[in-house]
Amino acid sequence: MAMRRQDHKNDCIILSTLEELVPQDHLVRKIDASIDFTFIEDEVEDLYSKYGRPSIPPKVLFKLIFINILFGINSMRRTCEECKVNMAYRWFLGLSIYDEIPNYSTWSQNYIRRYKDSNIFETIFNRILEQAMEYGFIDMETVFGDSTHQKANANKNKHTDVEVEIVKKVYEDAMLEEINRDRENHGKKPLKEVSKTEIMFDEETGEVKECKETKHIKESKTDPESGCFHKGEKEKCFAYSHHTFCDKNGFVVAHITIPGNIHDSVSFFQIYNVLNSKFQDKIKNICLDAAYATPAICREIILNGHIPLMPYKRPMTGKGLFKKYEYVYDEFYDCYICPNNEVLSYSTTDKNGYKLYKSDPEKCKTCPFKDQCTKSKNNQKVVTRHVWEEYKEQMNENRYTRLWKDNYPLRKETIERTFGDCKEQHGLRFTRIRGLLKNEQNTTMIFACHNLKKMANWKWKTTSKSTLFSKILPFLKKIINFSSKKRFPIFRGGTPLSTI
Repeated sequence: MAMRRQDHKNDCIILSTLEELVPQDHLVRKIDASIDFTFIEDEVEDLYSKYGRPSIPPKVLFKLIFINILFGINSMRRTCEECKVNMAYRWFLGLSIYDEIPNYSTWSQNYIRRYKDSNIFETIFNRILEQAMEYGFIDMETVFGDSTHQKANANKNKHTDVEVEIVKKVYEDAMLEEINRDRENHGKKPLKEVSKTEIMFDEETGEVKECKETKHIKESKTDPESGCFHKGEKEKCFAYSHHTFCDKNGFVVAHITIPGNIHDSVSFFQIYNVLNSKFQDKIKNICLDAAYATPAICREIILNGHIPLMPYKRPMTGKGLFKKYEYVYDEFYDCYICPNNEVLSYSTTDKNGYKLYKSDPEKCKTCPFKDQCTKSKNNQKVVTRHVWEEYKEQMNENRYTRLWKDNYPLRKETIERTFGDCKEQHGLRFTRIRGLLKNEQNTTMIFACHNLKKMANWKWKTTSKSTLFSKILPFLKKIINFSSKKRFPIFRGGTPLSTI
């Protein structure tokens, strides 16, 4: 059988180096030029023994993770297969054409035996972030925060009903002090600290035991550390929630991973503490969406010396009823004025931190706006006001400033774009890993790769522009010199053209 032309092409011998086979504008070249990964070996040096056979360099193992995330490869097995045939990946790993690619199970075994309980993942994230700061790519004046959910590797139909303890909120003690201070100012008795624990007698054993306040949740059988997530019209599923802050240029600066059944307003204080521990003095403005517009969050941000930038949250009142803003608060007399110019006087302050203002039922009976005001059977309107409401009002005043108008529209271009990029290209939409710790470490690497890619591209653009200008500059000098000597005497201080 005659040999086809195509067979001749496939049988050709390539006389070229690995360096020549990798395009100059490939992403791996940009990354390699932007950061030195030798710090990884220094950080994990204590995790390796000095005796025995030489191990695979840690830098190679973590570069496999970078390739896996940066190029959106589904599994480590497939990543290793791609590295066998992709010359750019081999060049990035520092391996020749004839070197053997590590087995796909090598990473998992190293994670179980070495890296599981180490801080290497957070160290890599911080080192990349520090490098981006050195280049001047990060602007910390305004940071943008939000959370996104990642679907867990768990069957939504396989779950059990579990009774768990209700965790005390971080601001409950401070709020109780404020409540009691307000009640004493109004001549009320202070509230006792609400205990989450009750003392009960067990009739079977005859012992006295503590019973803590609990609630019932759905717990997955496949991944118990995930949380049942349901939002709007979306289907119920088990997920993890990633609370994230990024800067004005889209670089992720802080993040945490929690179960998906915890609300954003509850977990905010944890991520905010992480952010403050790193960059409190560098930050001026905190930009968030309407889910974070609570009095406790506004107070926390303002007391830390930052300016909260949040949107307007529409009142959740019934159809056909007056909105809360139509009732005017009189700070001097501490009362509310209804649309019919009647006074709603202070009644009490409840354990949730809300001051209750009630109307006179006798006046409400004959009020022409009664149907638009209240549906109460006792003909009484009740308006609530939080003890920290002034912090929320201060936040709302920021919406009318130039600072808010210049920064809040950037939220969709920063944090939302970051989530979209990580979900579409770096595997943040679904997770194949089970357990909170593993998912947090994996998310740390995803955000680290996001920052690395952005930093490498920006550094490459900056370098290429300067290189292009340096190449053009000698030619420009030659043109100017030639013109000044031969044709245009005016450039060399000679006789002006008008006098020739």
